[in-house]
Amino acid sequence: MDYFKAVKSRYSCYDITGKSTISDSRLKEMLNDAVSCAPSSFNSHSSRLVLLLQSGHETLWNIVLEALRPMVPEEKFPNTEKKIGSFAAGYGTILFYEDQETVRGLQEKYPLYSENFPLWAEQGSAMLQYIVWTGLEAEGLGASLQHYNPLIDREAAAAFDIPDHWKLIAQMPFGVPAEEHRGGIRKGEDTWVRVVEKSGRRG
Repeated sequence: MDYFKAVKSRYSCYDITGKSTISDSRLKEMLNDAVSCAPSSFNSHSSRLVLLLQSGHETLWNIVLEALRPMVPEEKFPNTEKKIGSFAAGYGTILFYEDQETVRGLQEKYPLYSENFPLWAEQGSAMLQYIVWTGLEAEGLGASLQHYNPLIDREAAAAFDIPDHWKLIAQMPFGVPAEEHRGGIRKGEDTWVRVVEKSGRRG
C-alpha cells in the first residue's frame, strides 16, 4: 500500500477479530523496523515494545477488566465488559513503553536540556505509535490506541516480566477488522495549513 494511502486510511478500529493478515514473525520484524527508524531525541531510542499474542493478549485485557471492576458502577459495568471484550477479541496487543533509565542517562549527560527529555521521550513514543499504527493499516489490520495506564502498570509489569524502569505509555489492540473499512481522510479546512512565501518583517 502507498504510504499516504495508508495515512489517509488509518482510523480507530474498535471492532476487530482474532485474525491477522500477516505472520507473527512479520509482525515482530515490522515492530523492530519501526523502533529502529522512529525519530528520538539525541538518537536515544528510548522506546520499548512488547507484542502480546494468544494468552498474553487475553491476560492483558483480563487485567484491565478487573482493574476497572471496582471503579465502575455495577449497573454500567456490562458496557465496560463489552468495550474491553472488543479489544480482547483482537489478534494481539502492542504495549508501548519508555525506558526511564535511558531518559535519566540523557538528563545526566546533558543537564542543560534535563527538563525536556521526559517530554521528548513522550513525543518520540507518539511518533512510534503512529508509525506502527499506519504500518498495521498498510498490512490490512485494524487497531486503536488505548490508555489504561497507570491503572494497570503494576499488574501488567508482573504478568509480562517488565523491568521497573520501563514506563507504560499506551496499549494498541489489533486484528483484522470485523466490518468494512470506515476510515478515511477528513475534509480539509483552509485554516489547517498556512503557507508563508516571504517574511512580513521589515528592516
